[in-house]
Amino acid sequence: AQIGAFLIAHRIRRPEPQELAGMVDLYREWGPRLVTATPAVCFGMPFDGRSRTAPIYPLTALILAAAGVPVVLTGADRMPVKYGVTPRELFARLGLDLGGLSLAQVQSGLDLHGLALFHQPDHFPLAGSLIPYREELGKRPPIASLELLWTPHQGPHLLVSGFVHPPTEARAWETLRLLAETDPVTVKGLEGSTDLPRSRACVTARVQGERHLRTILHPRDHGCYGPDLLWQGEESWERQAREALEGSGELFGAAIWNAGSYLWFAAREPDLETGIARARRLLQEGAAGDLLDRLILWRRSLAGTTAAHP
Repeated sequence: AQIGAFLIAHRIRRPEPQELAGMVDLYREWGPRLVTATPAVCFGMPFDGRSRTAPIYPLTALILAAAGVPVVLTGADRMPVKYGVTPRELFARLGLDLGGLSLAQVQSGLDLHGLALFHQPDHFPLAGSLIPYREELGKRPPIASLELLWTPHQGPHLLVSGFVHPPTEARAWETLRLLAETDPVTVKGLEGSTDLPRSRACVTARVQGERHLRTILHPRDHGCYGPDLLWQGEESWERQAREALEGSGELFGAAIWNAGSYLWFAAREPDLETGIARARRLLQEGAAGDLLDRLILWRRSLAGTTAAHP
């Protein structure tokens, strides 16, 4: 009763930045930790998944990793309130099951191939114990907000946090400042994710201390304008994703727009145009697809091992 009252009260009033920062501090203390030798890109997306638009982030992650940029994703199994498709399910459609791994195995994959998925049921079951309360409340509790602002990655990184409503963005800025995140970016992405839309201007902001550097990205100015594809099920998405990995199809434009933007945000390219051009090459020349193949072989080499919960 106390937990439910706490969560619904915060949902009604909205948590304040210092309260969210305190929650993230607890996740940092009790949760898993991943490290990289070079700065990573960490994506903060809703744990309850996607249900309206076709996800782009698996392709973005593969392109960035193929470019030598480590990527850390976070997610869980399907959960309330949306019960949308999850990162594990999407990668599995491409032949790569990133679930059922110990944290040491996830770290090994990150070291070897530059891609990691923190999967809450495997690596943070304590946090998973709060899922039934989400079902009972029927609304996203403050836990859903902290999931957009937390990453298990330790050390230098670009933390990208998705949002929907402007008040949420302002609260995220202050929370990230309190958390001493030195290089965060907030993105008004598709369904609150970090996927940049193609059908409209992309509202982003870089937070540097007290400064909020607003950047509006216009896909039309960079030859990337197009529709944001609707979610039509896993089978349809798999076909679209595989075509993009071969340098064509309906998701190709969205993939290079997103990956090119994040190559630029991560300071791996001097400007957005160069980032987009590099993302296009990595897809058309097969580098992202080759990385996926190596990840699949690595995962198969772990067959028969079991995840050891921390």
